[in-house]
Amino acid sequence: MKNPLPPSSSKGRLPVLLAGAGLGLAIVLLAPQLTARAAEQAVAIAAPAVDEPATGATSETAVFAGGCFWGVQGVFQHVKGVTRAVSGYAGGQAATAHYDIVSEGRSGHAESVQVTYDPRQISYGKLLQIYFSVAHDPTQLNRQGPDTGTQYRSAIFPASAMQHKVAEAYIAQLNRSGAYRKPIVTTLEDGKAFYPAEGYHQDFMEHNPDYPYIVYNDLPKVKSLQAMFGDLYRDQPVLVAAQAR
Repeated sequence: MKNPLPPSSSKGRLPVLLAGAGLGLAIVLLAPQLTARAAEQAVAIAAPAVDEPATGATSETAVFAGGCFWGVQGVFQHVKGVTRAVSGYAGGQAATAHYDIVSEGRSGHAESVQVTYDPRQISYGKLLQIYFSVAHDPTQLNRQGPDTGTQYRSAIFPASAMQHKVAEAYIAQLNRSGAYRKPIVTTLEDGKAFYPAEGYHQDFMEHNPDYPYIVYNDLPKVKSLQAMFGDLYRDQPVLVAAQAR
């Protein structure tokens, strides 16, 4: 379980160990002394054989859940063709789409990121490839790195029947490929609304690059994105705060 900084906290503040957090956060506290290495290692995988066909649309959305939304948002904010990436919640009801409630693990929500992208620049399938290879480990059931609970599950919330078809085919392709040592546990959850998270969660990686959780778990993911998808990487992230002005 990560410990979020309240809105007034300063950059780089060390997290407080929470009851029941265990060894995971103890390791996170030592992150500045460790070699930067994500808890979930990137995996080189082939692009999907089935992808969404071009429709002429200039903007589409996709919603991905893969553990803590700080890192997932941070990765997609550095992807060319992505015009917006918002941290939030999906899978539950509007009344429970609040961090304190979601963190209890009984709301049905997963910490998620809504990605708005230009399909003329990047396809849904390519976003899936980044999601599965860099943004998280899709073989971890109801957890991701030091975080445990259904709110940290690996899940895709398709915006259309075509997105469902492409994601389902890709999961089957990856399982057949043997790229992972264990089966993919990512769920496809249709018809679920997305609710933006509180403001202090948005652009968290950009605002808190020295925060130990970010240093150990998330910054290495951005480095992997740059190394594995150099043609799609952009150095300056697209930020929620900049678009809200």
